[in-house]
Amino acid sequence: MILSDKRILEEMEKGTIVITPFDRSRLGSNSYDVHLGKYLATYEAAELDAKKHNTIKHFEIGEEGFILQPNILYLGVTEEYTETHSHVPFLEGKSSTGRLGIDIHATAGKGDVGFCGNWTLEISVKIPVKVYAGMPVGQLIYFPVEGEIEVPYNKKSNAKYSGQPNRPVESMMWKNKF
Repeated sequence: MILSDKRILEEMEKGTIVITPFDRSRLGSNSYDVHLGKYLATYEAAELDAKKHNTIKHFEIGEEGFILQPNILYLGVTEEYTETHSHVPFLEGKSSTGRLGIDIHATAGKGDVGFCGNWTLEISVKIPVKVYAGMPVGQLIYFPVEGEIEVPYNKKSNAKYSGQPNRPVESMMWKNKF
């Protein structure tokens, strides 16, 4: 079951869903539109190693926009900071974004109960596309959880992405033991 617009508003009133900034006009019948933040990042190395800390370089999207190129993984960030304390949030690309050949996440579309932060986006394109800070890129949908949560994400000692800032965050795979 997906939360409706009325239920999202009710949950926001209770504080179990937080979206900042919030604009009522961005609330769909069962989702909330999120927007591309002003920062992008790319990995500094041409070849990445899952066991090593792969560093990124941040840059700001100017008012004139920025042209994304194929075969480059860009890390973006949502303009919106969100908290989800009783539901599972899913981030999906908007159809208008997809029709431009933009993928906003490679695999990480599901958040955890207790996630608090801006969403890092794993952006890739099929053809060169100019993007702009503040453009709609995705939509959050919320699913209720069956049962009680023992430890929410933001309370886990190994939560690598809790409290994400308004800048893209690189992979923290290197913190895993394997």
